[in-house]
Formats: sequence, C-alpha cells, structure tokens
Amino acid sequence: MKLSTKGRYGLRALIDLAVHEKEDTVSIQSISERQGISESYLEQLVRLLKKAGLVVSVRGAGGGYRLAKPADTISVGDILRALEGDLKAVACSAYQEEQGCEGADCCVTKFVWKKINDAITHTVDSIMLGELVGESRRLLEKNGGEPVQRCKN
Repeated sequence: MKLSTKGRYGLRALIDLAVHEKEDTVSIQSISERQGISESYLEQLVRLLKKAGLVVSVRGAGGGYRLAKPADTISVGDILRALEGDLKAVACSAYQEEQGCEGADCCVTKFVWKKINDAITHTVDSIMLGELVGESRRLLEKNGGEPVQRCKN
C-alpha cells in the first residue's frame, strides 16, 4: 500500500492543527507556512476532513479550523480513510459477498491478503492523533521551541 500526498500531507496538517489548537482556531495560512504545503492544496484536504467530521470551521475575524472532537479520539485510520478512502493493500474479491470470486474455495492467497489488510487496519486504528501531538510537542521542546525541520514526505 502506498499513501498519496493527500494522506501524508493531510496527516501532517491535522497534527499541526492539533498542536496549535490552544490558539483557539488555526488558519490554513499558518499551517501552510509551518508545513510547507500550498494553501490551495490544504483547502482541498481540510474540506475532506470537514466532511468526515474531523474538523470544524469557524467564520469571521480570527476564524479558522479546529478539531471537531478531542485528538485522543481521532485515529490515524480515521484521518487516512477520510483522505484516501479504502486502505486495503489488496482488494480481494473472495471477501466481497456481492461480487465474489470464482476461485475463492480453492484460493490460499486470500488469507495472505486478509492478514495484510487486517494488520494495516489494526495499526492505523491504534495510533491516535493525541499521541502524535504529544510526540510533536516533545520534539518542539527538544528543539528549544523552534519548529522541527520540515519532513520531505
């Protein structure tokens, strides 16, 4: 499975938003400056995150975005599914009731695909945004409050 820039940048943007949420709302412009992601691309990502119920927008002076629920209740899986859609590494039709698979009764590889898909799901659903916020804050403290060098991914 390979995540697109939507998933990678969207996760970075949401971590940034959560880290700076104490400032009440966070603007697209401030996330863009800190993360090196274009404002127009961030707007597209935030629209998807808003539609998924992960962020809310605040209008008016001092408006911006904030999390729709506590960071400890949002999993990386929630974020990636909102941005990427299905996270399955392999779409095996043996597990789809409607389409089925002609060789499902004698296919051994379907067990491999199921284990891979289950492992991905378990991993992304077990990492919470709050954990990543804590880690980000630790890195900021370690760096003396200076922003951590931007990631290339």
